[in-house]
Amino acid sequence: MMDQRKHPARSRSKISAMNLAPRATALAAVEGVVTKTIPLDGALAGRADWTRMEPRDRAFSRAIASAVIRRPAALDAALCQVLDRPLHDGALRAHLVLQCGAAERLILETPAHAAVNAWVSLMDQYPDTRRFKNLANAVLRRVEDQGKEAFLNSDSLDDLPVWLAKRWVRAYGEPVARAMASARSGPPPLDLTAKPGFDATALAAEIGAEVLSTGTIRRPGIGVVEDLPGFAKGDWWVQDVAAALPSRILAPKAGEHVADLCAAPGGKTLQLAASGASVIAVDASPKRLKRLDDNLKRTGLQAKIVTADAADWTAPEPLDAILLDAPCSATGVLRRRPDAAWARQPGDIANLARIQTRLLDAGFRQLKPGGRLVYCTCSLEAEEGEDQIAAFLARTPEARLDSVNRPELAGLDTALRPDGTVRTRPDFWPDKGGMDGFYIARLIRL
Repeated sequence: MMDQRKHPARSRSKISAMNLAPRATALAAVEGVVTKTIPLDGALAGRADWTRMEPRDRAFSRAIASAVIRRPAALDAALCQVLDRPLHDGALRAHLVLQCGAAERLILETPAHAAVNAWVSLMDQYPDTRRFKNLANAVLRRVEDQGKEAFLNSDSLDDLPVWLAKRWVRAYGEPVARAMASARSGPPPLDLTAKPGFDATALAAEIGAEVLSTGTIRRPGIGVVEDLPGFAKGDWWVQDVAAALPSRILAPKAGEHVADLCAAPGGKTLQLAASGASVIAVDASPKRLKRLDDNLKRTGLQAKIVTADAADWTAPEPLDAILLDAPCSATGVLRRRPDAAWARQPGDIANLARIQTRLLDAGFRQLKPGGRLVYCTCSLEAEEGEDQIAAFLARTPEARLDSVNRPELAGLDTALRPDGTVRTRPDFWPDKGGMDGFYIARLIRL
């Protein structure tokens, strides 16, 4: 956390008077991610200033923090062109100030006079960074002219933890691994899923978006979601194009009894409920289920919410269909959750795979004969996808893999694997803005 112990009142008043709160919050959030692996959302929301900020200031603060967490090596490459020598190890916060300022200039393209003056002022606010004030002024005024080429030419794989970059190269080959790393290095578009019967084409025209072949409404840049038409009325919800596929592949029908296991925050639950199915949403986190409940109320959709470990929960009756979006390493959603790359260690993937195995076995037992289960993870790691399903089929004679067909993917043919499962990657649809990485398999109980 930022140290305000010596002059807390003076520091807070200066930050407020100069309207630096979004930047100060971004700086503190980046520091929380880097030093304590605090999730970015939690690091932002944990700041007192966060609740007092206008939505646009929150979006600005998140954009700065996300840019730094996505591109740390690229920003350092640019700063190295301007700094005579790197800052010493004890000057972490000063280094992060320079990264944040460079991110504004090189990624967000904030005008020099605004970005430089703001970050120089922030550098002057805290006792441990004050001595770097003049350095910040000189470096940030020159970083665009002298460091932009190094930034643009940096290797996107260097922005990932070393162990993860090596895993991707081994699993996918260096060209694909680099393409995936490059795809997650920029801000994602805004993807919306509309309720059935809603005029998606009209909304797309109104907000400068397009309707993708899968039905997702996509607009470049996220902005302030709450300001968009239809938000308050609950006409749509935010959901990446790839995240919308598992519910489509499950294809719930009106009147069916369906469970969404590990449901929160609820985008897939909303899809299931919109089909007319009778939906039970199960999740172990009351806090995350509160978000799901809020979204159900906003959209006017219905689902029964159950707070429970999905592996221990028993359905009131055998189910027609189950969607299991299992907890995972989240390596497929790093452009939307860039902090996830730094929150994991290599051993976490095996640990998560064991949890997925337990959930998959428990969920499958809840199906009636002929029932179907869609298993998915937002991971790019085979242990959490391809290997997980292969092992499940080997130990479960009453299970059969039900191949997904091309029409179900609505133009996303590249995601269909030879065995009928689905693998999306961040580098798919590069001309349209990419997508999250998911693994999806559909199973039938015999």
